[in-house]
Amino acid sequence: MRLSHSRVETFNKCPYQFKLKYIDGLETLPTDDPASPLVIGHALHTGIEKDVESAIEEYYSAFPIITDRHIEEALKLEYWLPKIKEAIPAGGLHEIEIADGDNFIGFIDYLVPVDEHTYDLYDWKYSNNVDSYSKSGQLHEYKYYFEKLHPDKKIRNMYFMFVPKCSIRIKYKNKRNKRDETLSEFRKRIYADLDSKQLQFVKIDYSTDKVIEFLDNGIHAINCVEYKKNPTRLCDWCDFKKYCERKDDVDMALPSTQRRTIEGNNYKKIWFYGMPFSGKTFLANKFETPLMLNTDGNFKQVDAPVLRIMDEVTTEGRITKRKYAWEVFKEAVDDLEKGSEFKTIIVDLLEDVYDACRVKVCVDNGWDHESDDSFKAYDIVRSEFLRTLKRLINLDYNIILISHEDTSKDITKKTGDKITAIKPNLSEKIALKVAGMVDIACRIVNDEGKRTIRFKSSEVEFGGGRLTINAKEIPCEYADLMKVYGAPAPKAEKKPEPAKPAAVPDVVEMPVQDDDEPPFEIIDDEPTPVPVEEPAPAPAPRKRRRRTEE
Repeated sequence: MRLSHSRVETFNKCPYQFKLKYIDGLETLPTDDPASPLVIGHALHTGIEKDVESAIEEYYSAFPIITDRHIEEALKLEYWLPKIKEAIPAGGLHEIEIADGDNFIGFIDYLVPVDEHTYDLYDWKYSNNVDSYSKSGQLHEYKYYFEKLHPDKKIRNMYFMFVPKCSIRIKYKNKRNKRDETLSEFRKRIYADLDSKQLQFVKIDYSTDKVIEFLDNGIHAINCVEYKKNPTRLCDWCDFKKYCERKDDVDMALPSTQRRTIEGNNYKKIWFYGMPFSGKTFLANKFETPLMLNTDGNFKQVDAPVLRIMDEVTTEGRITKRKYAWEVFKEAVDDLEKGSEFKTIIVDLLEDVYDACRVKVCVDNGWDHESDDSFKAYDIVRSEFLRTLKRLINLDYNIILISHEDTSKDITKKTGDKITAIKPNLSEKIALKVAGMVDIACRIVNDEGKRTIRFKSSEVEFGGGRLTINAKEIPCEYADLMKVYGAPAPKAEKKPEPAKPAAVPDVVEMPVQDDDEPPFEIIDDEPTPVPVEEPAPAPAPRKRRRRTEE
């Protein structure tokens, strides 16, 4: 196993998390947290290397939908990036990879040449936890392996640059979440808090003991056979918390350790949304052997078999019996679980299915509306809907979800201007959960007869997914959509569809403490950056890409 600072640090904190992440290779769903350390950390690196606009675009593109909370995190990035560029020495090289064969991998954030054979090393941290990072062995390891790989070059000084976090929250009057301040007032407080903070440069003195400690811990990680859990308060921020908290008596049939062969003909899970008559249903109809679970009666222009999701009313004498639409939908899922000859299941419209679920749950509980029992009713409806939808999406069919477009909600930009958010016609909580279940969520647009599929072309549009999509817009055609998957499309009933391979990006890892960080001691010994007279050639920087470990 090739060691890295992140891997060994993870092993020291919790061997069981190390096993899940690096031995078993488990992955977690993308986060929807606006303050995600991973997303903000990558955007910060992009902004220092490129510009503010690239950083903001990088940050927004990581989320399927942008809210006021995302705007506020972007404001903080926009505030700090110009100050960072002004504070660091010019003429340095970004993202220098240190790869010692199968032994070690790491990335130097910024390497500044002092003379022909000497450099200063800088590493960025978006955190208030100065003391903890200052004791880290990360820069010591970088210096050791850099000089090992380049015997004629030396690291003179090592610096951490700490970008302070602003963690203030909006004020509320009472338990009903009524604001005590306007959005404009809250953002003014954010700027005031940022103005009270300063960038901190902390010089790190090299110690071989840190390298020896790293190598010793690395040997333990490689030779470990029993990966014990180490529960601490940091478990609340662990992506594997729910997995880790399973009862020990849960019987699991674990698969073989052999890696799977990634096949091109995997079932597709897609969510279309757009204005009425934009071509959503027509495009879904082109998938192989479809069955349409239809709620709105809009299926006259397609030839797919249809199952109406609607209340079924029958009469026996004077007795009227009603089977609710949600019961019809659940019965359809039950039958599909048993297997069928269909290859594609189309849910048209998804928001109508949610409303059918809401009606049935309210009837069963004797409510006229969820507000009759607001403490738990909304959660019961959401849980019932998402649980059943997940059963459907996990089946071995192509699953196509269709929704109408909603433009009724605004978000407030940093200038105070209101801009219209474009998203599916579902509540934000439901939409984010559904987006995590599908491969891609995309918007279909009919612009004067020209139909296109748009993949989150701006921060106000809902969209995104797990696939690498280079184009922001493609023609609204089955063949063009299949190319996005990077593999040959399933053979359609009418004509085959070509495709081309696509690459899967890595993810940058930026360790940042959350809001509830332990107390720390501020260090004010800010060094004067060494001027660069004649930058000497240095190891060529790698082309920037996302990374999962340092």
